[in-house]
Amino acid sequence: MNTSPKAVRFDEDTLWVSLSDGRTIAAPLTWFPRPLEAAPEQRAQVELSKNSLHWELLDEDISVAGLLAGQPDLSHRGARHCA
Repeated sequence: MNTSPKAVRFDEDTLWVSLSDGRTIAAPLTWFPRPLEAAPEQRAQVELSKNSLHWELLDEDISVAGLLAGQPDLSHRGARHCA
């Protein structure tokens, strides 16, 4: 895949990722419990790599391929009840 993340932003409910091919993808923030619960200052400390988003402080990695496939963070399934 040649599409890499170029920018990340959040609103109250959504993670937005601008890609190198010009697309912007969005995913519900509820898919990613660590960034959801993080302070805005912690969310801003994202590192962009060729294929993913990484938050060292939050111990969180989100792949561009997973976002494009519509895959939520499955590591927390069963750990909490989502309404």
